[in-house]
Amino acid sequence: MTDKKDYFFCGIGGSGMLPLAMIVNARGAHVEGSDRALDQGRTGAKFDYLRSLGIALHSQDGSGVTRPSQILVASAAVEDTVPDVVAAKEAGAARLSRAQLLAQLFNESERPIGVAGTSGKSTTTGMIGWILHHAGKSPTVMNGAVMKNFVKPDALFASALVGEGEAFVSEVDESDGSIAMFHPKVAVLNNISLDHKSMEELRSLFGGFIADAEVAVLNLDNEETARLAAARPEKRLTYSLIDPRANLFAEHIKPEPFGVSFEVARSDGARAPVSLKMPGRHNVSNALAAIAACGACGVSLDDAATALGGFEGVRRRLEYVGEAGGVSVIDDFGHNPDKITASLKTLHEFPGRLLVMFQPHGFGPLRLMKDEFISTFAEQLSEQDILLMPEPVYFGGTVDRSVSSKDIAAGINAAGRKAEALATRDDCGAALLKLAESGDRIVIMGARDDTLSVFAADLLKQL
Repeated sequence: MTDKKDYFFCGIGGSGMLPLAMIVNARGAHVEGSDRALDQGRTGAKFDYLRSLGIALHSQDGSGVTRPSQILVASAAVEDTVPDVVAAKEAGAARLSRAQLLAQLFNESERPIGVAGTSGKSTTTGMIGWILHHAGKSPTVMNGAVMKNFVKPDALFASALVGEGEAFVSEVDESDGSIAMFHPKVAVLNNISLDHKSMEELRSLFGGFIADAEVAVLNLDNEETARLAAARPEKRLTYSLIDPRANLFAEHIKPEPFGVSFEVARSDGARAPVSLKMPGRHNVSNALAAIAACGACGVSLDDAATALGGFEGVRRRLEYVGEAGGVSVIDDFGHNPDKITASLKTLHEFPGRLLVMFQPHGFGPLRLMKDEFISTFAEQLSEQDILLMPEPVYFGGTVDRSVSSKDIAAGINAAGRKAEALATRDDCGAALLKLAESGDRIVIMGARDDTLSVFAADLLKQL
């Protein structure tokens, strides 16, 4: 499919915008964009990469939006006062949300494969994309994270892959309700837990997502997803780490510090060994979901298992940054209770104190999930672990700041674990360096801020 339209991406460097811009650019559209991070001089390598693709970049002052032929692509959260939006109105340019444009591309594809759930979407999407690529099916993949297998010297920010085959594999986000726009033929639902919306809203959104799919891939180990599976006895593929009645079941799980191996057993008796280059039982679950989805696309169990052995993972998912002076540094995307729990459980399978810096990904999520954040860290931190928190990431706009990192730290301390809220991230970094001793593991957690990876790398240098 070719696209000759004229797009302008407001916030083009964002994790959801960048791969979408890459896909429409590769398909022949004219693409330009702006980003506040570009104006602030942050993450320059990313913008150099976009320029190398022939994408013109502008200051986020409205100067790039000048033609009625342009289509302004902006997040639904972008306010009407942002200069690019004002300029688009003045120029008579149409506006699409990121989700609307992605849904158009997704729904128009011959085999749309949607990956949804509170946690594990990026990894599962990357796994499906890699298996299909390995099987010669040339998929198009839209991911919210960089897929290491597709990184090349001329493709450093490989969060998208543009293929010629039928499959369009994409993460599907429930946080803004846009999941309702997507109509997958293969619908993967990893899990449902509290994140951006109430549980009642999430049940409705995810239930609608799987309703019309030709095949629904569902996780029996999550109570909410299992309930949906029970209500849909037809056209479903289930997977589990604990219920051998599932269509795909993981046995003989053997954890390693930065990997995990297991055997996948299919309900028809077929079996295959899998060895992953990423740790954690949650990644075993993600792998089963990917194998099931690819099986629905005609990939054999053996081929899928073999491909997963070569899957390098996605950036910022328990990513090992390096070690110095006996101290390891790990970069992780954990930002909601479910993801944080999975990461800390995985890390605690091996010895070593955890020095965790958690940067909340917004004041809104902190307010919504205050009690859940407190209980998660209180339950998952050991007595020796220490949590440090700066204030939530904030890049502008109006926001309710009634709940802060201090509230979370106070609740964790009251529950008997060690936590401290500091004024800035740099203050947290200085404290981590002062606390670190041989055998410790420094874990940098958070989302919506690409500079966290730079922060983690700088810590390693200072160690």
